[in-house]
Formats: sequence, C-alpha cells, structure tokens
Amino acid sequence: MTRRVRITGLRRFATALGLVALGVPAGLAVVQQPGGEAPKPSAAQTTTPAPEGEGGKGRGVGQQGGPPRVHDPVLAKEGGVYYLFTTGPGVTFHTSEDRVTWRRRGRVFERGLKWAADEIPGSRDYYWAPDISFFGGKWHLYYSVSTFGRNRSAIGLATNVTLDPGRPDFRWEDRGPVVESTPDDDWNAIDPNIALDEGGQPWLAFGSFWDGIKLLKIDPSTGKPSEGRPRLHSLARRPRTGGGRGAVEAPFVIRRGGFYYLFMSFDFCCRGVDSTYNIRVGRCAEITGPYLDRDGKPLLDGGGTLVRASSGRWRGPGHNAVYREGDTDWLVYHAYDADDRGVPKLRIEELRWDDTGWPRVLE
Repeated sequence: MTRRVRITGLRRFATALGLVALGVPAGLAVVQQPGGEAPKPSAAQTTTPAPEGEGGKGRGVGQQGGPPRVHDPVLAKEGGVYYLFTTGPGVTFHTSEDRVTWRRRGRVFERGLKWAADEIPGSRDYYWAPDISFFGGKWHLYYSVSTFGRNRSAIGLATNVTLDPGRPDFRWEDRGPVVESTPDDDWNAIDPNIALDEGGQPWLAFGSFWDGIKLLKIDPSTGKPSEGRPRLHSLARRPRTGGGRGAVEAPFVIRRGGFYYLFMSFDFCCRGVDSTYNIRVGRCAEITGPYLDRDGKPLLDGGGTLVRASSGRWRGPGHNAVYREGDTDWLVYHAYDADDRGVPKLRIEELRWDDTGWPRVLE
C-alpha cells in the first residue's frame, strides 16, 4: 500500500547534506568511513558482544560489568572509542573504550532546538530514538521530536565531522526537520531508521502506533525526501481495536541473503517491569514490501515473528538495532531490569540464522 505524504519545512533547510546510510549484513553496500579507511559495516551497525559476567554471555555491557541505563540505544565507533546515543535531553551520549565501562558525556544539543520547540509544543528539549551513521565525510544523526501519545511529531537531522568532543572541529550542526506528521495524518513521524536497497538507494523507515510503519525514499544529496509529494509506503500495522491500539513501532531494516528484514517492537514500552514490549520480524525480497512473517502472515495484517520477549530479570525488550561484528550479527536493544526497579538498560545478544533464513536469539 502506498499513499502520498506532505513534507513540511524543507525550504528553510535547503543546505545539501551527505546521506546517512546504514551498513547491513551479508552483501549490502557499506558506507564511507572516516579517514579514508577501507569500507566496513556502518558504525550504526558495528559493535561487539558483552563479555561474560554480570549479565551472562552477550547479555549486556556497562558500568562495572553492568549495562548502562539507556533507552533506544544506537552505537558508533571513531578513533578507537565507542559512542552510545540514546533518547534523552538533547540526545544523550556515552563513550567507552572497551564496551564494558561507559562514561556519560552529556548531550548532542546543549540547548533545545528552536524549530522543534516552535513546531512541536511541549517537546521541550527531550529528543527520542536517535539513528547515527557516517557518510560523505560527516556523521549524521536522525532524531525524533514529539510528545508522548501524540502524532504531532517530526524527525530531524544533525551532522558533525567528528564524534570526539575533544577535537577542535567538533560541532553538531542541526539541519532541521526531515519529515513531520500532524493530527490530520494517520501515521507518526518518530523512530527513524535509514536503510539502503540493493542498488544503494536510501530509504527512511519510521513510525509508531497509528497506521503503523512507513517508508519514504530519500534524496541521497540531501538526506531528506525530494521536494514535491514523495510516496509513502506502508510496511506494517496492527489492529487498533481492543487494548492494543495499533501497538507497533521502532522499525529497523537490514538486508541479508536476498531478503529485507523488518524488525519492529510490539506492545508497550515505558512501564518499567510491567512493560510488554517485544521484538518481532518479517521479511520481503523488496524493500517496499509486502513483508510476511515466518508463517506467511502479512505484517500489514498484524503479522510478526517473535525474536525476543521478556525473560526472567529482563522485561519488555524492544527498540532494537541489528549490528554486525565480523560474521556475527548482534541484537542491540533496551530492556527493563526487574532487579533494579525496572530501569531500562542496554542489552546485546547474538543473532543466529536458521537454514531457512530466519533469525533467532542465541540464549
């Protein structure tokens, strides 16, 4: 299913941008790396498993062997340092040299963004669900501006030549809104994720509740949709009847073995140990769909194969990314710690792929 989408605010932010592009497992094009290094999977999909310890094998990283307190995590690496970007005031970020001990470094935006405060009343300076990658000689950060339970929302973009706050040329430059939704729309412009199709064309997946997960083609010269009325593709939705209220969000698209895999979060986050978040997946040979789950049920009809649900100490796992380390794929997400008052923390688990090409978590 496709429809037309209204894009706002583009004329005010006409500066040409390098495109954000996520590297993906097994055969997708990868993006340029800093310093002219050989191509690698993008930083936004490169990390390592946690060492064995407090959380068990591959089960978490963080301060003193425990996972850091974060929500909606995404990782990058530059100059031997790992950078963790998360939901928070001004987009929160941490650093680590070993992926075990993390240091909170502050905010991407030390002050709130005027355009965001003007266009999304009530958002203050609290920005959600960042997406980080390197392309065209710069780092690019997509982020969400919204208020809880409403779809007056926007996805913004900022760029920087380095992630290292100690360098003299470190400076985040905000490029303004990429796509916005209003109460007149039946979709919600949050939870951005950029993926490349087989030909290297970038696409922006996003969405939360309402009519589900959407996809827009992105202009590689700007990192934004082209001027005019780009087509909005529907990828996944759930019924809005009963108690579910269409609870699907946080898309993350990768390509592997000739398929595009759409990871999503079902049900409800943000309720501590009572969170019911869980991670699902479907796949399709075309990035625009139609996506099916393992049983052949369309994701547009509520389908989705379970990848990770609550287990023991860790409740409501969700808002995942998929990262590649060598030949290994890792599921990176947050979950709520039942042993620590339901605080959301970083989790990393190995993904295995069966003979038919479906992912499962390695327990």
